[in-house]
Amino acid sequence: MRPTLRKVVLIVLLGRDQPRRKRRSVWVKRWLKSRKQAGEFHRLIQELRLFGEEFRSYFCLDQSQFDHLLQMVGARITRMDTNYRESISPVERLAICLRFLATGDSYRTIGFSFRVGRSTVAGIVPSVAQAIWDCLVGEYMPVPKEEDWRAIAAEFLERWNFPNCLGSIDGKHVVIQAPPCSGSQFYNYKGK
Repeated sequence: MRPTLRKVVLIVLLGRDQPRRKRRSVWVKRWLKSRKQAGEFHRLIQELRLFGEEFRSYFCLDQSQFDHLLQMVGARITRMDTNYRESISPVERLAICLRFLATGDSYRTIGFSFRVGRSTVAGIVPSVAQAIWDCLVGEYMPVPKEEDWRAIAAEFLERWNFPNCLGSIDGKHVVIQAPPCSGSQFYNYKGK
């Protein structure tokens, strides 16, 4: 065999051992395509709008608060449709974020119930939360002035006997399975 032919045969034979990269066969998984027919937003939430108390229990907001919040942040969380796919509507984006904040479920769980990808939820939650913060911070959490700080410290001293205290932080409830024989060490005082 000639040296150049030998090199070509060797290259072809060695190239077969390398794994070939698979082409993506599906752009969107089949079960995600039925989001508008079977997803939680398009089915359950639209039905919950008929029952005010259940809607409030689901989102920790009543319908008027939800609609007001949507009106405030809707323009900031709107995304454009492309030639390849239709964007998720602002109302659905807000619902995904609020459900995550209300339950603390994983992105995967929220994604399954709303029939969107986990990475989609991972993009929606921080962006919508940031939009909510940007819209509401000035109205609901203005930066206190010096006299406000003094009044807050005086109230903490009077009520709780904590001098020079300007605020307190509560924790977020995270559902876990308590270890065996842990007694009351993992007791949930919130009753949830």
